[in-house]
Amino acid sequence: MFQTATYEGTREEQYHLVIAQLKALIDGETSRTANLANASALLGQFLRDINWVGFYLLEGEQLVLGPFQGLPACVRIPLGRGVCGTAAERRETLVIEDVEQFPGHIACDAASRSEIVVPIVKDDELLGVLDIDSPQLARFDSVDRSMLERFVAELTAQL
Repeated sequence: MFQTATYEGTREEQYHLVIAQLKALIDGETSRTANLANASALLGQFLRDINWVGFYLLEGEQLVLGPFQGLPACVRIPLGRGVCGTAAERRETLVIEDVEQFPGHIACDAASRSEIVVPIVKDDELLGVLDIDSPQLARFDSVDRSMLERFVAELTAQL
């Protein structure tokens, strides 16, 4: 049975703990859906001041909603559109301080004000993205960026 840890120490130390928890949750599990569902639940418990966390998976030329925590979301996002589609197309993490300033932002939840999107790439193949929204402006920073990229790297090893 999984038990939530007490996240103490620096933000980096807290992230290292959540990455260790992820490794334990997905170790030996071959179901992509189960691993993505547990990863989104884990981040939903760990991260403060967020209102949505989940995955969009590549199908053809669009991202399709996968496992997530939060309100119902947009189901399909074309590559190159919005923050998720742009991050996927560029294959680079995007940290957006104010989503209303991002050209072509797709507002799935009107309460979202900032966003981070991390592409999921395995063997040079784009699989999808990790998307996290916050109702606070400038919620995400360079620590979130580097540690969430590590989180996705650990997750990708099991996908």
